[in-house]
Amino acid sequence: MEIHVKESTMIQPAQDTPKHCLRMSVLDLLMPSEHIPAVYFYRRLNGSSKFFEAGLLKEALSKVLVAFYPLAGRLTKDENGRTEIRCNGEGVLFVEAQANCVIDDFGDFESSLKLMQLVPTVDDTKDASFYPLFMTQVTHFKCGGVCIGVMTYHTLIDGTATYHFIKSWAEMTRGIPVTIPPFFDRTILDVGVPKSPAFHHIEYDPPPSMNDPTQNPGTISTAILKLSLDQMKILKEKSKKDHESATKYTRFEIVAAHIWRCVCKARGLSVDQATKLDIPTSGRFKLNPKIPCEYWGNVVFSTTPIALAGDIQSESLNYSTERIHKALKLMDDKYMKSALAFLKQQPDLKVFMRDAKTFNCPNLVITKLADMPMYDVNFGWGPPFLTRPVNANMDGEVCILPSPNDDGGWSVVIDLETNHLQLFKKLFYGIFP
Repeated sequence: MEIHVKESTMIQPAQDTPKHCLRMSVLDLLMPSEHIPAVYFYRRLNGSSKFFEAGLLKEALSKVLVAFYPLAGRLTKDENGRTEIRCNGEGVLFVEAQANCVIDDFGDFESSLKLMQLVPTVDDTKDASFYPLFMTQVTHFKCGGVCIGVMTYHTLIDGTATYHFIKSWAEMTRGIPVTIPPFFDRTILDVGVPKSPAFHHIEYDPPPSMNDPTQNPGTISTAILKLSLDQMKILKEKSKKDHESATKYTRFEIVAAHIWRCVCKARGLSVDQATKLDIPTSGRFKLNPKIPCEYWGNVVFSTTPIALAGDIQSESLNYSTERIHKALKLMDDKYMKSALAFLKQQPDLKVFMRDAKTFNCPNLVITKLADMPMYDVNFGWGPPFLTRPVNANMDGEVCILPSPNDDGGWSVVIDLETNHLQLFKKLFYGIFP
């Protein structure tokens, strides 16, 4: 499998855009200082004209950048060394590529190494101030299909804002102007934030480390596990049978508890080993006043239940689900504003930045993207038949995605040490008849 890059172009906004520096919020500065990759696969329909023609995509990208102009800027530092975005219209990277294979050669689309060939390469030798904040690669396959690969700088925007931009670009390609202009003002996150935190924020404490630090981590592999609507109903009934509760748990809470238990068992964690589950939690509808849907920044907090691995492995599914439910319920307006107050007091937010060491054994992160409009990205030739973020091969990273079949099911994408992954699969499906 070879991917040949034909041309790379810097795309600038189609009109002059405001020139200024955009401050980053404390939530922005907590995000990894890296580009987040994602891929969208499209099959060519019979009779499709100008199918993903580079000229059309470039023109639409240039037009949509007028509204989303900070994305065409570059990283910089203010006089205090704090990261901000210099909105200078320098542009985003557009790469055209040709593959010598067909899309189906990607098989089950599990291999992150293969998928990373479909997104632009970041030159780590350069200073970050030279990076385009958004990069895209359009790869044409021998079968006629196409992959749109994107890289978006996480310090600038979260997943909700990213899909807002990608969908707007797709609509612009279809001749539809930006219907929901983005809102950039970070001061909206300052409203009602107290001078000092009202809670102890366990989510920003150092994550538990292995009781036996001599264990050397192995290689990381990725798996995609399909979870049907019927299987989720079975999990829900299993939870009720284990321990009757008046509380109505969400599908996510039950599935997350099942994953946590299976990961602890697959890793062979000792009964006295502490383990933290990190659940990225949006504050867009929890903060008061509510953050507008068009807010273009990071509004992600961390929900972090902690328990002993022995308890997670031995207790009923209902009890583990209750742990997650209580932790998520705590994440209300008052708690989130207390978290913002805590972060504003910190002299160096890099200490709290979420990265690989946050989630590796004995911990894990479960990101729910099942409600994201991932399949609403229609450039004019129909929606993608498959889309997914490309996991960074970090031990303990889990993403829950919507089923590509629009049948109410989910796809669980998980990265674990290779020698733990097979047992995890067995445990994950072993609960079902």
